[in-house]
Amino acid sequence: MEKISEHISYKEGVRSSTAKRLSIDNTPNEFDLKKMKSISKNIFEPLRKAVNGPIRINSFFRCKQLNRAVGGSGTSQHCRGEAFDLDDSYGHMSNADMYKFIKDNLSFDQMIWEFGDDENPDWIHVSYVSEDKNRNMCLRALKENGRTVYIVI
Repeated sequence: MEKISEHISYKEGVRSSTAKRLSIDNTPNEFDLKKMKSISKNIFEPLRKAVNGPIRINSFFRCKQLNRAVGGSGTSQHCRGEAFDLDDSYGHMSNADMYKFIKDNLSFDQMIWEFGDDENPDWIHVSYVSEDKNRNMCLRALKENGRTVYIVI
């Protein structure tokens, strides 16, 4: 398989330096791949059109072994191909503006303003389940006493 969507290659969807370093096979099954295609079609591609340029995907699919290795939540939607982390590395639209665009224009399950400050998150986490099951939940991740906490925003 070469493409998950018009602007996401399969390689980009499963890429992980941690998986490579630890020799973890980060191959999604058919169900996970179907979910990856769904979030790409419903979130990434409309956002990519609005940004009018490339968007960096920091993390997309993570098998359970990889998710444990990176310290991810045991219930992470990354493990089902339902979530990705996005970052404006290319300067076309800030993370804050991408967050606002998704919030105002797209159906999503959960979106997290990941750390950063009041002006711009370090990256954004977005998940998508299905049009009828999405919660449109907005959260902010903060560090408190060395632990990550999430507040509804």
